[in-house]
Amino acid sequence: MTDVKDATRAAPDWQDDVRQGVRHVRDLDRLPLSPAERAAAQEAASRHKVRAPKAYLDLIDWNDPADPIRAQVIPSPDELDEAEGELGDPIADHEFSPVPRLTHRHADRVLLFPTYQCAVYCRFCFRKESLTSIGRGYTREALEPALAYIADHPEIREVILTGGDPLSLPDKALAEIVARVEAIAHVRLLRIHTRVPVALPSRITSGLVAALQGRLMVTVVTHFNHAREITPATEVACRTMRQAGFVLLNQSVLLKGVNDSVEVLEELCRELMYRLGVKPYYLHHGDLARGMAHRRTTIAQGQALVEALRARLSGICNPVYVLDLPEGGGKVPLGPCPIEGRDGESWRIRGLDGKVRDYREIVGE
Repeated sequence: MTDVKDATRAAPDWQDDVRQGVRHVRDLDRLPLSPAERAAAQEAASRHKVRAPKAYLDLIDWNDPADPIRAQVIPSPDELDEAEGELGDPIADHEFSPVPRLTHRHADRVLLFPTYQCAVYCRFCFRKESLTSIGRGYTREALEPALAYIADHPEIREVILTGGDPLSLPDKALAEIVARVEAIAHVRLLRIHTRVPVALPSRITSGLVAALQGRLMVTVVTHFNHAREITPATEVACRTMRQAGFVLLNQSVLLKGVNDSVEVLEELCRELMYRLGVKPYYLHHGDLARGMAHRRTTIAQGQALVEALRARLSGICNPVYVLDLPEGGGKVPLGPCPIEGRDGESWRIRGLDGKVRDYREIVGE
């Protein structure tokens, strides 16, 4: 059992955590990489930004070239190999952006981008083309057109803060954004997509929680990809948010060489729910981000993994395997279909034990 009080006292100041991590290409010189690895990482980082707080880097086993944490944040020369068909904007954020810093793809909800900066830059990120842009942090003026758009569209019930990572902003900025969104009467729920509880758990402070609390229901969607990312510090961070009344969900990305085995996914999903109180929500098939072919599995591999998970985990621990379609097609479930056939009201359905059984519908008039 983790001693939460001890972990809280030991938590470093989050800004020190950022400063002591990797923030620039030159900071790669401080990592225990071979000269060849360092040169390759620097070349890849020149194309897409590199950033990782010290707390996240400390999770890496530098003696293991295939370490799953290392694979997610240390630049790889494979990122420079762009395959035909990969996209700079894989899910059409820009196509569905009627005003700057807002995407409106679905009728009742919008994505709001307070910042395009993150506490950690994941190498597989489908928005890494945007993150490379300079000077796209938070300003009040930059958000005005987006907030006016939300106010003018009463069908919008849910505002999703994403980016970039909204929780990388100072408390004052977060409180300002939340207050502006809360002032729009037809908005009911505030959702926050963040990797901060994973990579920078010391950032989850009482001040941050207070900045998010108010009229709106708050849902925090975390992004754990491997059970190695679950630590005493992340446990404290998630407990702090749960006790504040926030709903906690998790979306993972299926990544070759990181979590593409049923054993790894099973441990991740169990620990998320049982240890952190975070519901596994989505397991994303890898988007068509440029230079990421080396981290994508096939859809068939993903389907086999989630089918195996269904037989191993309770329903509350199972994520939905989804593909976010290009051109704004939205998230579609990819789980294998258990229906083997149908004849009128008679169905043949495969159970979790692999056996196919007959099932006849009985429906009243």
